[in-house]
Amino acid sequence: MASVTHGAARRSRAYVRVKGPEAVDYLNRMLSNDVPDTGSVDALLLTPKARVIAPVLVWRRGADDVLLLTEPQLGDALREQLVRMRFAAKCEIEPEEHVSTIVLGNGDGIPNRDYGVPAVELLDSELDGDADLERLRIEAGTPMFGRELDDRVLPAEAGLDERAISFTKGCYPGQEPIARQHYRGKVNRRLRVLDVKGIPDAETPVVHGDKEVGRVTSAVDGRALAYVRVEVPDDAELTVAGAPARLHWPPERP
Repeated sequence: MASVTHGAARRSRAYVRVKGPEAVDYLNRMLSNDVPDTGSVDALLLTPKARVIAPVLVWRRGADDVLLLTEPQLGDALREQLVRMRFAAKCEIEPEEHVSTIVLGNGDGIPNRDYGVPAVELLDSELDGDADLERLRIEAGTPMFGRELDDRVLPAEAGLDERAISFTKGCYPGQEPIARQHYRGKVNRRLRVLDVKGIPDAETPVVHGDKEVGRVTSAVDGRALAYVRVEVPDDAELTVAGAPARLHWPPERP
């Protein structure tokens, strides 16, 4: 299980409001997951070739009011892409300024599934704390843009097909390669949690025998995320930065 199951901590975010009579319909045509009737879902804004432009937490704030939460460096790209593709859709797309606090445990707020334990995200709360969100994220196997997600990575390799993609919704950019991979293909590597010694640097090779089978993307003391080839057995004896390592299966998401 994850190390921490209570507490709070601030999280850096960018926020984009999509509001208007056609806001939900427009987002359903652009994102990889449907806007929920209430609460939140994870989704992706993708290129036509299914590369990630931005991972988003989609919060249905009202009937015609949706707030998109993404990584702080992606707010401008998210808004610009949505504005560029809007055409005649009747909705406004504007940035907002907030402060996010992640509160671990059940409670009122925007449901957040990044940490392997129940959690909610509060906007503009005075709460703060020192919960180790990075360790929780890594132990939960949750990818972050700029570390696990870049233009080299397909969503299925990062496990995002399980949490951020609907295979029953209407068309959206990138849907065709996503569906083709899901129904006909397979991935050669997947994001895995590793037990490691110390804190290996990003891009450190993961070695099985005398063969490089993966690369580290994020790490905290004793745990790392890494892309590892799918043929590597779950009980394989691995080496990372010259020290023994092994695959660690992440906990189920709440």
